[in-house]
Amino acid sequence: MKNVLYISLAFLLLAACGDKQDQSVEEIISGADLETLRARRSSISEQQRMLETDIEKLDSAIALLSDEENYPLVSTIVATVSPFNHFLELQGDVKTRQNVLVYPEMAGTLDQILVKEGQRVQKGQLLARIDDGGMSSQLAQLRTQAELSKTTFERQKRLWDQKIGSEIQYLQAKANYEAQKDAVAQAESQLGKATIRAPFTGIVDDVIKDEGTVVSPGPGSEVFRIVNLSDMYIEVEVPERYVGSISEGKEVKVYFPVLGDSISTQVRTTGNFINPNNRSFTVEIPVPNKNGKIKPNLTARVMINDYTNEEAILIPQSIISENAQGEQYAYLAADPENGIAIARRSIITTGLTQGSEVEVLSGLKDGDRVIKEGARSVKDGQKVELLNQE
Repeated sequence: MKNVLYISLAFLLLAACGDKQDQSVEEIISGADLETLRARRSSISEQQRMLETDIEKLDSAIALLSDEENYPLVSTIVATVSPFNHFLELQGDVKTRQNVLVYPEMAGTLDQILVKEGQRVQKGQLLARIDDGGMSSQLAQLRTQAELSKTTFERQKRLWDQKIGSEIQYLQAKANYEAQKDAVAQAESQLGKATIRAPFTGIVDDVIKDEGTVVSPGPGSEVFRIVNLSDMYIEVEVPERYVGSISEGKEVKVYFPVLGDSISTQVRTTGNFINPNNRSFTVEIPVPNKNGKIKPNLTARVMINDYTNEEAILIPQSIISENAQGEQYAYLAADPENGIAIARRSIITTGLTQGSEVEVLSGLKDGDRVIKEGARSVKDGQKVELLNQE
């Protein structure tokens, strides 16, 4: 039948290429006769309409005489049991408890600054010196006097142990030595305030004062800002309905939009207090910072694992439909044979959604073939042709 169609089309096309006067289209065009051109065009258009009508008749006849049935084309996926982790998405800012301004402990001129911005320092490291106003010389004199009083006391003690001399001389020497030791210790403590040291191990984020500046204890005289970037954390507010599903040790994924980087960590602590203003509790999440790129106050997107099902069935949310009773359903490709199957509607119960996939709690079992592409164009009990099976 198809060969007959092709022969008929070829014959009609050949007939359209000539005219009754054996003039070709090129010859008519070269004649530049408008009426002749319009007449030829009208003739060819009429022939085209006749051809299209004949083709439609032939297609209908072929469809009626053909033994082949046309079934909707669908593709399927196989329902498979797999672990499912649901994550609660929140937003928070990076914080550190060791982000401090360092102040001087005594008034004076800032004599030396021994570190630079960005320099890593250890706890107790000397950062700067303040002019001590001669306290070093006074301390040296006190130490000399302390050494003399120590020698006098030791001699007096040896004599007293031998029962030589009076007890009052021994006691006076002892009291004088102890007083000198206390004076030295007090002077050393006072002189120690002329130096500024790192309160913890971290990085000098800012050198606020310049050498030669007069500083004093109290607000307005901060000299350095030191930050510890190795002990960072994020604190987020979690709605109270998750109080039973989020606990210490839960998996957390943290994404930093500015850096385009992600890290994996765990919940460190959960708060024991529900804020009555927003009905939430706090969760603290440690942030590893091995490369030092993460900074305080950096915005982070936090995803906390609040639900896990080790034997879940997941299907794309796009293939689920809903009937007039509000029931959700999906179509199964049942009894497949030679690439042909029967579409069967299955009422399902769904759980949580993660991305484009939804958890199916009932209505599907492991190994079921679920119609994916073409799911919204088939009917219950209809035969379908399987394109592929994932």
